[in-house]
Amino acid sequence: MKNKLMLLIVLAGISTAVYRFLPADLKSRVDTQLHKVAQVTTRVSGVPSAAANPAQKKYVLDIPDTTASVQSGEAVDLVNAFMQHQSNVQVRAQGKVIKILFDDTKGSRHQRFIVRTEAGFTILIAHNIDLAPRINSLAEGDNVSFCGEYEWNEKGGVVHWTHRDPRGHHIAGWIKHKGVNYQ
Repeated sequence: MKNKLMLLIVLAGISTAVYRFLPADLKSRVDTQLHKVAQVTTRVSGVPSAAANPAQKKYVLDIPDTTASVQSGEAVDLVNAFMQHQSNVQVRAQGKVIKILFDDTKGSRHQRFIVRTEAGFTILIAHNIDLAPRINSLAEGDNVSFCGEYEWNEKGGVVHWTHRDPRGHHIAGWIKHKGVNYQ
């Protein structure tokens, strides 16, 4: 089972890399096919998706997780979110920190760093340090797990909301680093 999962992750990473370099007309055709697959999956599984309900901002898929205690059904697979250009979806994943950036100090302060996911693409993590503890021991090369809201962009996307919502309206996110949850 673990070998099959690793093969799937590798294939998803390769697919992501190839997709990035496709001409716009081919990307459009790929997106159309993914849209059709999402509709079929929705009819078969009964799980809502972006294709089934475009007006719905949050939609979920049941993705097994061995790295954290997020209830099943709360997170969309990060690779799928990237490939389908989804935004405003809760994701969880893990990867290696490849670059630590300066904090964003405009408005709410955010600790920012770039992670290369197990699927092979990079993603910016924007961790609100006004609402959650700063990860002081974070260094390039460290492994992290994270859960937050994904926003797609051509560079791989951004994950934010890696903390609890003080008003209780948003799904709580987190970052796990060296066995410690930052939320």
